[in-house]
Amino acid sequence: MKWTDDRGGNVDDRRGSGGGGGGMIVGGGLGTLIIAAIVFFLGGDPSGILNSGSMQPSGNSGEQRELTASEKQVGEMVDMMAKWNILTWDQIFKENGMTYSAPQVVLFENTTSSACGTAQSAMGPFYCPADQKVYMDMSFFGELQQKFGAKVTEFTVAYVLAHEVGHHVQTLLGTTQKVDALRRSGRYSEEQMNRVSVATELQADFYAGVWAKRTNDSKHILEPGDIESAIDAAEAVGDDNIQKRAQGYVNQESFTHGSSAQRKEWFMKGYNTGDIRQGDTFNQLLK
Repeated sequence: MKWTDDRGGNVDDRRGSGGGGGGMIVGGGLGTLIIAAIVFFLGGDPSGILNSGSMQPSGNSGEQRELTASEKQVGEMVDMMAKWNILTWDQIFKENGMTYSAPQVVLFENTTSSACGTAQSAMGPFYCPADQKVYMDMSFFGELQQKFGAKVTEFTVAYVLAHEVGHHVQTLLGTTQKVDALRRSGRYSEEQMNRVSVATELQADFYAGVWAKRTNDSKHILEPGDIESAIDAAEAVGDDNIQKRAQGYVNQESFTHGSSAQRKEWFMKGYNTGDIRQGDTFNQLLK
C-alpha cells in the first residue's frame, strides 16, 4: 500500500494516556474467541454487549507513557487512512446531493470510554452510533492473524477501518436507525434479525469496497496483493470460518455477519462498481 501526505483524519489517539486498564478478566478459551468474533465488525448499537458484564477491566494503572517510534508510525498510518475516508466519502455524498460528516477515529489500548459503554481491546474494532466514533485497539490485528488465520498487512487495517466507516455511512443514511427500530419492535424472531444483521454487515463490506475503488482512483494507493489481503481478512471473519474454528461445525441460521464467500462477494461488488447505489443488500438478501 502506498502512503500519501494526507493527514488530519479526525483521530483521537488515546494510547499511552493512562486511560487504559490492566489485563482483562474474560472467560477464557473459546468464550473469548466467540465474544471477540461477535463484536468484531458489529453493526448498530453495541452497548448491549459492551455493558453486559461479560468482560470487565481488572484495574486502571493510571500511568502515562511515551509512544514508541513504531506506535507513532501506526498513528500516522491510521490518520492517513482516516483522511482518505473523509475525502472519498465527502465526494461520494456530494455526487448524490448530500453532505458528509466524518466520524472520529479513536485509537486506544486496553480500555477506554465510549457512548456505547466501555471499549475493550478483546472486542476488536467497532463503530458506536451514539457518539459516531470508530474505536480501534491495534493489538486486535495480531489476534486477527493468530486466531482467525488472516494475513495482516497495512491494507488489512485500511479495510477494517473502511468497514467501520461503512457503518457510520449507514448511520448517516438512516439504515442503522431502521435496523435498530426493527430489533426493538420485538416483532421479529432471532433468526429473522440475524438475517437483517447479515445484510447490515455485508453492506458495510460493500461500502468498504466502494471506498477502496474510489480512493485508489484518486490517490493510486493500491499495490499488488492489497485487495487480496482485504479479501483474506473478510473471509477470515466470515461466520462459517469463525464457527468452524470455535465449535467445529456451522449453523447458518445463527449467522450475523455473513459467510466468508458472501463477505468476499459484497466487498468485491463494491470495489468493481464503485457505486454506492449498487449496495442494497437488504432487498437482495431478505426476499
